[in-house]
Amino acid sequence: MTTTIYSTTTCGFCKMLKKYLDDKGVKYVEKMADSDETIAKELYEKSHQLSVPFTQIVKDDNTTVDILGFDVPKLNSALGL
Repeated sequence: MTTTIYSTTTCGFCKMLKKYLDDKGVKYVEKMADSDETIAKELYEKSHQLSVPFTQIVKDDNTTVDILGFDVPKLNSALGL
């Protein structure tokens, strides 16, 4: 399973999301949309908007779960927590 978080340096919900995942022991890759225009474009292509946090979880069977915002029930379901 691969978890990617699109974030910005000033996003409070992004910080809450990362702390939540850290506390649960979930490894993730963080991509900062406000410091790299290429990442901002990638975020828009995947989510069709520039809102953060945007989490993309690719499961072992290659299904993808996209989660906009800090949505604990969706995160728990997608990650099996």
